[in-house]
Amino acid sequence: MSNVVDFAAAGETLSGKHRLEARFAALKAEGKTGLVTFITAGDPEPGISQQVLNGLPAAGADVIEIGMPFTDPMADGPAIQASSQRALAAGMTLAKTLAMVANFREQDKTTPIVLMGYYNPIYRYGVDRFISDALTAGVDGLIVVDLPPEEDAELCQPAIEAGMSFIRLITPTTDAARLPAVLRNTSGFLYYVSITGITGTASANLVKVQSAIDDLKAHTELPVAVGFGIKTPAQAKEMSTLSDAVVVGSAIVETLKNAYQGGSDDAVSTTLGFVAELSAAVRS
Repeated sequence: MSNVVDFAAAGETLSGKHRLEARFAALKAEGKTGLVTFITAGDPEPGISQQVLNGLPAAGADVIEIGMPFTDPMADGPAIQASSQRALAAGMTLAKTLAMVANFREQDKTTPIVLMGYYNPIYRYGVDRFISDALTAGVDGLIVVDLPPEEDAELCQPAIEAGMSFIRLITPTTDAARLPAVLRNTSGFLYYVSITGITGTASANLVKVQSAIDDLKAHTELPVAVGFGIKTPAQAKEMSTLSDAVVVGSAIVETLKNAYQGGSDDAVSTTLGFVAELSAAVRS
């Protein structure tokens, strides 16, 4: 049996936040946990990156996060920081990232795409222009890690008004007093950070994650995706029992880097094979 959920019936007319909503609704209806995959746009070079992106849905990715390369990715661990530097060295830009999404949309109208990164490149691009171009390209949501709720007017509110989802990170240090502000303009899904610190540097405690998700579910009906510290199919399977979706980033980035730098002619297939293993794990 295929590990890929058939979402074609969700309709090719969906876009923006509606594509995300339809994907999580379909997963819930089928009783399945979603797999959210992360790659950095243009890593290790634009052609390979596009091939990986285009192959992710067939490998089992339900939602795709694409990192927008930036010179100072402060919330990211060494693996994703290095991927951003490789992409920038290969000539990747925000405009080219949007072009990657547009290319993807020529073949896939149903898999949600979320851009993840930092505000500086968007600010330099121009907020209104970015929102317009992102929607035209086929972007469905944004995760901007350095814009707190107090600065929602900068990007969050314009993006929501244009029809995109704005996804927030919830961390183990987000307390009850802070949570309402974080939830206020969040849509699409919640991204629960299962560890404190930067990406890809530790593993999560299942008991603590379960308790945190239970608390979140008492305050919101949004799907909860768990990420940070999930490196193997076995860990993905464990987390899939606790959440609506599992996010894997650093491990995918490292798999691609190692296959590419090792001189493999099959870097794309190696990476997509790893994603298929993750998908099988969260479905089992």
